[in-house]
Amino acid sequence: QVQLRESGGGSVQPGDSLRLSCAVSGQTYNVQAMAWFRQRPGKEREFVARITWIGFNTYYADSVKGRFTISRDTAKNTLALHLHRLQPEAPAVYYCAPGIGRSSYSYASWGPGTQVPVSS
Repeated sequence: QVQLRESGGGSVQPGDSLRLSCAVSGQTYNVQAMAWFRQRPGKEREFVARITWIGFNTYYADSVKGRFTISRDTAKNTLALHLHRLQPEAPAVYYCAPGIGRSSYSYASWGPGTQVPVSS
């Protein structure tokens, strides 16, 4: 089983940048890819970005393409999400998870999340 812990969230202003981190531990030998999702109040958890653990292939939701960057350090078992030009929006909790696909139902393990509120 994989354990996950996100960090780096905090209150920011529109246009700011932020870096989120995800520490990955446990049975990581069969991890093929890692993803970031976010969830706003009253909304379903939505796909943000994904990166393959070998090969550095990246995939983004259209809403964040060009503004967010996903990266990973396999030696340190960490995943990162760089958020640039943040837009005013409802508070969102960001989660990391191992898996493939864009549906949250395809992912079985989740961290506790880290909150990123963007004040207007």
